Amino acid sequence: MSLYSSSRERVLALAAIGKGALSRFAAVKEVATLLGELIIATFALFRGRARFDRADTWAVVQASGASALGVVALVNLLVGSILAFVGAIQLQKFGAEMFVADLVSIATVREMAAVITAVVLSGRTGAAFAARIATMQGNEEVDALKTMGVSPVEYLVLPRVLALTLMTPLLYVFACGVGLLGGWVVAVGTLDLSNALYWDRTAEALAGRHFVLGALKSLCFGALVAFAGCFYGLRAGRNAAAVGEATTSAVVSGIVGVIIVDAVFALCAFALDV
Repeated sequence: MSLYSSSRERVLALAAIGKGALSRFAAVKEVATLLGELIIATFALFRGRARFDRADTWAVVQASGASALGVVALVNLLVGSILAFVGAIQLQKFGAEMFVADLVSIATVREMAAVITAVVLSGRTGAAFAARIATMQGNEEVDALKTMGVSPVEYLVLPRVLALTLMTPLLYVFACGVGLLGGWVVAVGTLDLSNALYWDRTAEALAGRHFVLGALKSLCFGALVAFAGCFYGLRAGRNAAAVGEATTSAVVSGIVGVIIVDAVFALCAFALDV
C-alpha cells in the first residue's frame, strides 16, 4: 500500500511539473505572438496603414508624459537626496566630501534616474494600460473591434507602446536634472560645499557615455512597461476580479523586467568598459 502511495505521489508530482512547464510555454508563446503582431503593426504604421484613434493616442501621450512629471520629480528628488546623504556619511570618514557630487551625478545619470522613473511608470502608467484594456476585454469591446475588422494590437497596443517608449527618455532627462538638484540641496546644506564646487565636480564627472547609456535604458524600459501592461490587459478574463489580477501582474512583471534588463545593461557596460 505504501509503495502504491509513493508511486502515485511521484506521478502526481511529475504531472504538476509537466502542467507548470506547459503553462509557462503557453505564456512564452503568447508573448512571442503579441510581440510579432506589434512588429507587424509598427511596419503598417510606417506605411500609413495602421488603424487607430489619433485623439486617443495623444491622450495616452499626455497621460504617459506630462501627467507623470509630478510624481517622477518627487521620487527622483528624494532619491538624489538619499544618494547624497549616504555618500556624505561614508566620504566624510576620508575627508573626501567634495566627491559626493561625483557619486550623485554618475549614479543618477547611469542608473537611478532611468530605473526609478521606469518603476514609477510601471506602477502608474503600466497599471493604467492593463486596467483599461482588461475592462474593455470584460465589456467585449475587444471582440467588437475584431468583429469590425480592426486589429486590437493596432488600435490598443501600438499607440500605448509607442507613447510610453517615446515619453520615457524625455522623463529620464527630466529625472536626471531633478536628481542632481536633490543631491545639490543636501551637499550644499549638509556638507557646506559651495555651489560652484558642486556643479564643477558634477560637470567633470559626467560624460556623454553616461547619458547615452541611461537614455538607451529608459527607451527599453518604456517599451517593456507598456508591453507588459497591454499584454496582461489583453489576456485578462471577463470579470471584475480579472481587472485587478491583470493590473497586479502588469506591475509586478514590469518592475521585475526593468530590474532584469538593467542587470543585462550593467553586464554589457562592464564587458564593453563603458
